[in-house]
Amino acid sequence: MSELLALDFMRQALIAAVLVGLAAPLVGAFLVQRRMSLIGDGIGHVALAGVAVGILTESMPVLTALVAAVAAAIGVEVIRAAGRTSGDIALAVMFYGGIALGVVLISKSTSTSPGNLTGYLFGAILTTSRTDIVVFAALAVVVVTVTWLLRHRFFAVANDEEYARAVGLPVMGYNIALSVLTAVTVVVSMRVVGLLLITALMIIPNATAQLVSRSFRSSLAWASLIGVASSVSGVIVSFYAETPSGGTIVLLAIGTFLVVSVVSALVTRARRAAHERAERHDHEHGPVCGHPAVPHDNHVDYLHDGHRHAPHRDHYDEHEDAGHHEHAGPAEGRGHTTHEDTEEISR
Repeated sequence: MSELLALDFMRQALIAAVLVGLAAPLVGAFLVQRRMSLIGDGIGHVALAGVAVGILTESMPVLTALVAAVAAAIGVEVIRAAGRTSGDIALAVMFYGGIALGVVLISKSTSTSPGNLTGYLFGAILTTSRTDIVVFAALAVVVVTVTWLLRHRFFAVANDEEYARAVGLPVMGYNIALSVLTAVTVVVSMRVVGLLLITALMIIPNATAQLVSRSFRSSLAWASLIGVASSVSGVIVSFYAETPSGGTIVLLAIGTFLVVSVVSALVTRARRAAHERAERHDHEHGPVCGHPAVPHDNHVDYLHDGHRHAPHRDHYDEHEDAGHHEHAGPAEGRGHTTHEDTEEISR
């Protein structure tokens, strides 16, 4: 690791990886809530047209890509809010129009090599200039700061848009703000992950986090942690394996998701089996049943055959140490916002 840190371009690459790994999952969490997970792909296609404009005019592709991406994000949100066409159609127009324009414009440039274009599409962080890193870092700090400050309102709007509007939240404004943050995140990530792969880093860490978290707040923390770990590990692996950083980062994120999915399924199966074993006995627990009573939260567990049984309706749940009811459904404790929560946020 010390030899990597001794290289100036690797230090820049690792800093960019941390920023992207932190920013992308934060924004992606609210896109998942709004069921607009693919908007990052659409904006990425339009950003390619912005890159092409920058190359063709010999200006900074990062800034022209940012302008194009932000304009597309606002346009899609305005069209969706107007109700003249569905969000899916608007995204499709953005997908194909953006990439078609980018391909046409890039074909007119004589200074762009296929390798340079591949770097924008799939990530090539080791070829990123110091100026690019500074711009990316500034944009990433803005994304993380604004998203964290507005996280409660973003979630309230994404969770129940109609009710949020009824209690006075400026829904349109928050939706546009989230779309603009998404556009900025896409541009920040295009040299690290690539325009065609950035959505994966927005969505996959959140999918993984939902398997291990019990609230929306903890889900955000887990998603950011997984995003940073995948990004940093991907950059390091891509350096030694001589592979594109974007593809390597996404493969590591997918691998993490698959491992966590398998482990989560096994744990759930084991808990279900333990719960069924705890239910299958005819003994009635009570103050005079003869089994030791253990106070637990607002109820009493009974030690029986090496297990702690808690009376619950017409059966018994098996408890561990300070655990929760094993039968708890997926919606319990998952951080869902109620109407009362939304009213409180609006104040």
